[in-house]
Amino acid sequence: MSATESKLTVNKTSDWIPKMLEWANLNFAYFGYFTSHDIDYPSGGFEHVFYAGSQAVSLENINQLPNNKPKIGIVSYDQKNKYEKLTSNNNEIINCPDSLFFSPDLTISFNQEELTIQSSAPNDCYKQILNTKLPDDVNHGNCSLHSSHDEESYRITFNSIQDHILAGDIYELNYCMDFHGEVSNIEPIRIFLDLCENSPMPFSALFKAVDLYLCCASPERFLKKKGRKLLTQPIKGTIKRGRNIQEDEALKRHLAESEKERAENLMIVDLMRNDLARMALTGTIKVEELFGIYSFRQITQMISTISCQLPLSENFEHIIPKTFPMGSMTGAPKIKCMELIEAYENFKRAWFSGSIGYIDEQGDFDFCVIIRSLIMDQTKKSFYFGVGSAITIDADAKNEYEECLLKASSIIKTLKNTYTIINNPN
Repeated sequence: MSATESKLTVNKTSDWIPKMLEWANLNFAYFGYFTSHDIDYPSGGFEHVFYAGSQAVSLENINQLPNNKPKIGIVSYDQKNKYEKLTSNNNEIINCPDSLFFSPDLTISFNQEELTIQSSAPNDCYKQILNTKLPDDVNHGNCSLHSSHDEESYRITFNSIQDHILAGDIYELNYCMDFHGEVSNIEPIRIFLDLCENSPMPFSALFKAVDLYLCCASPERFLKKKGRKLLTQPIKGTIKRGRNIQEDEALKRHLAESEKERAENLMIVDLMRNDLARMALTGTIKVEELFGIYSFRQITQMISTISCQLPLSENFEHIIPKTFPMGSMTGAPKIKCMELIEAYENFKRAWFSGSIGYIDEQGDFDFCVIIRSLIMDQTKKSFYFGVGSAITIDADAKNEYEECLLKASSIIKTLKNTYTIINNPN
């Protein structure tokens, strides 16, 4: 805490978070709100914290930010082009910066029923937020919704990707389709809060960058550093929740015992072990959990945990070029898969399948994978989101297409709760 800052700890009210987000949206160009919803997750989820600031820099200029403050940021999937000889020339639905980081002028941290405000004038912040009027809870007009694929066009691309697997070019590729549209009025805060209600996740975040918003409800951690320990938790393996306890348990067993899903997961575990080996101390890479089964409100996932010990010299700026993007969103081998993603996908991923998180004053950090997330442009009143699945030699086009629709369902439900949907593809 700088000499000009002070803290105030008070009890929070039931509507504090919506009021805080509405107030911050009027007063700050950049903010990031993070929460795990207290979901039990291996190595924990996001801290419950809010940061807001007024200026931002790219990842390449992150050292311009103060060393004695946290750094909050987002990294686009297209940041990969700075690390490898790759391009991103597909259709750009929303123009997102490749990377963006800010240090907070205001930090609000939450602990059970209390909150702590850290700023130059915490009492003023508290009073202003408390007096913020929330918008009326009414329908806010129409929303168009289009998809890049129907089942037949997906199947055609799916078959072409499997041809590359048969030819020995790749083993597995994470192929994504997009949903996009326009709305009569952008409602990022309402969308985010409703998405959290429909699909609470351990890596939920609302991020603002001037006129761009990310409403994130991710189940997947990319990287977490604590001291000299670095861990990654790739997800490969997805199944719906059951309608009752018996069906749910049967579906979990089916996922846990699926040779196809285990093979997909193991390929990405091996890929991430190789990525960690680029910086880990010799002999310290461990698979802490293989094929863990974790259920969330709408979906059950197969999650593995890999960790290593780092040399003292390694920090965020050194680690990201050696590991980004996360293997679960590319496939294996990574570079060839990214080339084929560019060839077969028909939208620029941008923030989707990138990463968002925070770095503390000691250099420890936690970043998730941007999936199950909506990107919105307030100026253009437009949005998009991506969903994907792993294509392997044993995969079935119909099943993979249905998995994509399952992953899209929470966001589509959220849009329907706010807008009257027109041109709905599903």
